[in-house]
Amino acid sequence: MNRLTKAAVVAIALSTTAVPLLAEAQSRDDRREYRQDRRDDRRDYRSERRDDRRDWRQGRYDNRQDYRHDRWDDRRDFRHERRDDRWDRNNRNWWRGRSDFRGYNGPRSGYWYAPSYGYYRVEPRYYGYRWRTGGYLPPQYRTYYVRDPYFYGLREPPRGYRYVHAGSDILMVAVATGLIASVLSNVY
Repeated sequence: MNRLTKAAVVAIALSTTAVPLLAEAQSRDDRREYRQDRRDDRRDYRSERRDDRRDWRQGRYDNRQDYRHDRWDDRRDFRHERRDDRWDRNNRNWWRGRSDFRGYNGPRSGYWYAPSYGYYRVEPRYYGYRWRTGGYLPPQYRTYYVRDPYFYGLREPPRGYRYVHAGSDILMVAVATGLIASVLSNVY
């Protein structure tokens, strides 16, 4: 073979082996850069999400605080209103001006008055009767429920009990049996 041919064969052999090696080296660098870019992107994405979470948490915290303060203000207003519009044992005319006492003209012989219901006839033996805890309220007088127990400073009765007007007293009574659980005397 002549020298030129040998040089051409060696050149072709080198080019066929060297070019892929160079290309592989170049692709490794490309892969490194690509990985580095992906890492950077992930870092940026994480930090953005972290910032978003912080903003979101802070927003929720602010909303919760605003809501809490609004509720406090509402409760204060409600307490203030309820304090002004409540039963007062020391004030003999506390009932005047209330819509549920519209027909009330004071005690009447032989009748009881239940706010929002009006006067109703009572058997003579119960007129002026002193109710006691553990006694029983007759069925005909169990229907005159107290419509707003909070006005009188009473808590909500337990299940199966109701507050009932009986003369000038308020009784907590078992609905089924009429058993008197508590007595609030001389309300009006």
